[in-house]
Amino acid sequence: MNNKEIVAQAVYEVVKEDLSLEDVARLLEKPKLADHGDVAFPAFSLAKIYRKAPQQIAVDLAEKINPEHFEKVEVVGPYLNFFLNKKVVSANVLKEIIEAGSQFGASTIGNNGNVTIDMSSPNIAKPISMGHLRSTVIGNSISLILSKVGYQPVKINHLGDWGTQFGKLIVAYKKWGSEEKVKAEPISELLRLYVQFHEEAENDAALEDEARAWFKRLEQDDAEAVELWEWFRSESLKEFNKIYDMLEVSFDSYNGEAFYNDKMDEVVTMLEEKHLLKEDQGAEIVDLEAYDLNPALIKKSDGATLYITRDLAAAIYRKRTYNFVKSLYVVGNEQSIHFRQLKAVLKEMGFEWSDDMKHIPFGLITQGGKKLSTRKGKIILLEEVLNEATESALAQIVEKNPDLPNKEEVARQVGVGAVIFHDLKNDRLNNFDFELGEVVRFEGETGPYVQYTHARAMTILNKADFTPSITGTYALNDADSWEIIKLLQAFPDAVSQAAEQYEPSVIAKHSLRLAQAFNKYYAHTKILVDDEQKDARLALVHAVTTILKEDLRLLGVHAPNKM
Repeated sequence: MNNKEIVAQAVYEVVKEDLSLEDVARLLEKPKLADHGDVAFPAFSLAKIYRKAPQQIAVDLAEKINPEHFEKVEVVGPYLNFFLNKKVVSANVLKEIIEAGSQFGASTIGNNGNVTIDMSSPNIAKPISMGHLRSTVIGNSISLILSKVGYQPVKINHLGDWGTQFGKLIVAYKKWGSEEKVKAEPISELLRLYVQFHEEAENDAALEDEARAWFKRLEQDDAEAVELWEWFRSESLKEFNKIYDMLEVSFDSYNGEAFYNDKMDEVVTMLEEKHLLKEDQGAEIVDLEAYDLNPALIKKSDGATLYITRDLAAAIYRKRTYNFVKSLYVVGNEQSIHFRQLKAVLKEMGFEWSDDMKHIPFGLITQGGKKLSTRKGKIILLEEVLNEATESALAQIVEKNPDLPNKEEVARQVGVGAVIFHDLKNDRLNNFDFELGEVVRFEGETGPYVQYTHARAMTILNKADFTPSITGTYALNDADSWEIIKLLQAFPDAVSQAAEQYEPSVIAKHSLRLAQAFNKYYAHTKILVDDEQKDARLALVHAVTTILKEDLRLLGVHAPNKM
């Protein structure tokens, strides 16, 4: 039990005829000041029931509370302030973590239900920029957190691998491209060809007609067009996977837009059969006025389908294939209306499971307060950022610990981890500024700071040659260790909150608070002094390494043992 649960149970035993355990738990507060105790119960809610002043009720309750788990219970005005028994609580928390290890905080809430997570989704033949980082790492962390609480995540990279741009690429490649150059540097060469097409088309309008013609051939399964499209797609994927390997992110499916080409007719037929399609200026729409939304455009006047038609097909396919209990779309905030329309159309079609679909929006990465990628082509490549972060980490490691045997590998874990952590420590919906020098610092609220704290704690354990005993009792009662104990105890709640809110920043912030509390403890306490508390202190250090490592793992970040 956590501290609130211990207090709730103690209060409930006294007031059970008037309040439920849930009511008591809901009323509990965390005092702002440490000298006001660990948990407070306000007696106001009992005033009408007992027909007494809240101050008197607090006094009466204090006399009846079972003192077993508490050092003291103080009455301050209408509040009962509970001071937990540090020895009892610390012994229980440390025992739980020693026994459970990395499984501490895990649960079976998800009941093995499948959760599809639509994430990353770059466009073929275009580079993965910093703009793709958020969807990729937020989606990956959510998958790790949901797995921790008993769900089965299914990570889907819904590639942008269809559309008129492929007609343009085919024309550009046939006119100005070479197989050798594309194989050597697929993304940059295909992007160069794409840009060249647009430059040439400004002076030669016939190129646009050629591109449309080639895309039509592609839609009609023309052998040459399909062969080129498949080649562009596979070469692009090789490049993408280099970056995914750097981030250590993998996917269960790469089914992108093209995969749903033959699945959209069924959607249109279903909409027709349910009499949901209306004609509007030659186009076909679904009226969503009942949802306070603009109409969903299903087919343009020329018969072409749109994103929403494809996403309807994808949603139906995913439900049939994975029978998901939740379906998440980790896509930027600007797409929120699209996903509201998508859910509304599915609801109109009679698919009640549309309620299980959820858009997980996020804010922008900025630099100097301005959007990273502009129409002027100011693209910051993710691969370059990860490489620069790794170089910066290596320079700091060489300075701090020149004899570290696997410097390059640790630098990669620290550099890449720093970029991921910086993204995830920010509330998902917030925009945030990215400055590489700040991100890779070993001090401050950074990933390397948490990793360095873990490595420092591991060094203490190795120096002491300490492994805690599962049958041992480790109890502490000093103020600095108590702050750590409370944070260790709070970890399962942090995991639950992060899972419920699809918010990895809850985990990142927990890791920072735990690292800060441990470093304060380290500064004030001689951990390796030989006395009767030494093993208890080392058991605390062991618990800190276990939970910091698990915090970082849930973010998709490594915890090196030495730095």
